[in-house]
Amino acid sequence: MRRIMPAAHEQPDIAAPVERPRRLRRGAAIRALIAEHAARVDDLIEPMFVVPGTGVRTEISSMPGVYHQSVDRVVEDARAAHEVGIPGVILFGIPERKDDAASGLTDPSGPVQRAAAALKRAIPDLLVIADLCACEYTSHGHCGLLDASNNIDNDRTLELLAAGALSLASAGVDVVAPSDMMDGRVRVIRSALDARGFSETAILSYAVKYASAFYGPFREAAASTPEFGDRRTHQMDPPNAREAVREATLDVAEGADIVMVKPALSYLDVVLRVRAAVNVPVAVYNTSGEYSMIKAAAAKGWIDEPRAVDEILVSCKRAGADLIITYFAREAATRMSGRAGGSGA
Repeated sequence: MRRIMPAAHEQPDIAAPVERPRRLRRGAAIRALIAEHAARVDDLIEPMFVVPGTGVRTEISSMPGVYHQSVDRVVEDARAAHEVGIPGVILFGIPERKDDAASGLTDPSGPVQRAAAALKRAIPDLLVIADLCACEYTSHGHCGLLDASNNIDNDRTLELLAAGALSLASAGVDVVAPSDMMDGRVRVIRSALDARGFSETAILSYAVKYASAFYGPFREAAASTPEFGDRRTHQMDPPNAREAVREATLDVAEGADIVMVKPALSYLDVVLRVRAAVNVPVAVYNTSGEYSMIKAAAAKGWIDEPRAVDEILVSCKRAGADLIITYFAREAATRMSGRAGGSGA
């Protein structure tokens, strides 16, 4: 039976939308044209783990695609990163021996010191950043020197950090990155560097580092799990955001050139607050746990890894980060370099 359509005057009165935002989402070209934020290759810093030896390249079991590498292999890897446009790397060292005094931190022949010198010889334009903390060097795994009651001695640790900064600067490091969360360490490090003629060495302060569950894979990578207790006496408590602004502004006042929020994804609101409070660049650390979660889900086929990584990176930029330390740097940079005009996520 033929369907009889209602007359025009009988049509339902459906008002057309006044606003049509979807017009600007119809295709990839227009979406790219009006994108409010983008992550670029120039925003990325790649972490690298340096170990003793020669010819060493051993994958870290909880971090697929990330390796323990000897100095010679770090140079090769950093050159490959630099070739896809990554401007800088951050070095973490695992010494041959650890002790209660964290003596490896100041050892001029330590893996990070040797790697920094080799990188500056081989790739002069590469920005070399070195993590500055005792946790990778202490036998007990804590971020500072201990007193008789096994509590971290904040002020004795400052002396160690200053000496470590001088050792790293002497090796050619461009930026030292104290990640210990000791009170007053930026002032002491800045004073020590300036007094020894390293006024050009910058400080990237882990100003806002939370006591987070997202560091597990890193602790395997750096063999830095505390023998006892935890790091809640010095790393920040996750519920606190106003305190983050206080920490960041204190570090800027003490001489930090860049301040960082770590981790990234659970603390993007904090990145936004810090960005509004300081007038120096803000970095964010997309941590090992965040990396490993994406890798594990992608291996199961539960997530589209490239799209997830692009969302993570652009979320950091949207929150206000200028720099992003991420284990995804290489794969993201490779994708970015294949896009028209080198545009980012």
